[in-house]
Amino acid sequence: MIAIIDYGMGNLHSVSKAVERLGWEAEVTSDPAHILGADGVILPGVGAFGDAMRELSESGLADVVRQAAASGKPLLGICLGMQLLFGESEEHGQHEGLGILPGRAMRFAGEYKVPHMGWNRLAFRQDSPLFEGLEEGYVYFVHSYHVKPDDESVLLAVTDYYQPVTAIVGRGRVFGMQFHPEKSGDVGMRLLANFLSLCGTKPQA
Repeated sequence: MIAIIDYGMGNLHSVSKAVERLGWEAEVTSDPAHILGADGVILPGVGAFGDAMRELSESGLADVVRQAAASGKPLLGICLGMQLLFGESEEHGQHEGLGILPGRAMRFAGEYKVPHMGWNRLAFRQDSPLFEGLEEGYVYFVHSYHVKPDDESVLLAVTDYYQPVTAIVGRGRVFGMQFHPEKSGDVGMRLLANFLSLCGTKPQA
């Protein structure tokens, strides 16, 4: 079973349906026992970083996500969920993140349109099991903040939006995707399927 964490700020329905379309059982849950007992965990997110961290902290789910990551369970953060994996964000002030990966979320700064919204091509920076059977292709982004990792070794793929932009991160069995894989056509669904394959679960009959 794949636990999709419900803390009140995620694109839960679309992620759940995508997981089920790929043949895995999905449960949208805020129950710590169900999250820690799952084969894999997805942390979605839509909205403001500070609000999301407040919801996660007040519900006790922040520590549950950290426990899941520390246990070696496959964990995937999507969009805001990816940013939450890092140490901090400057969105509407300074906010502490989950601190699972080193780095911070920063606002795009320049004479160009923000938010960054639309289809952009991935450029793989290193090998990853997420890229099994995949060539570099286009995925769908909607974000005003982007992550600057402190450690380049966590950077798996970038895209270009007037600068190299962090698109996929990973360390061990913790991964993040700045874009929405469930809204990114064949490339996004293959990336999601490759993550699910790391969870050790068999697709449903």
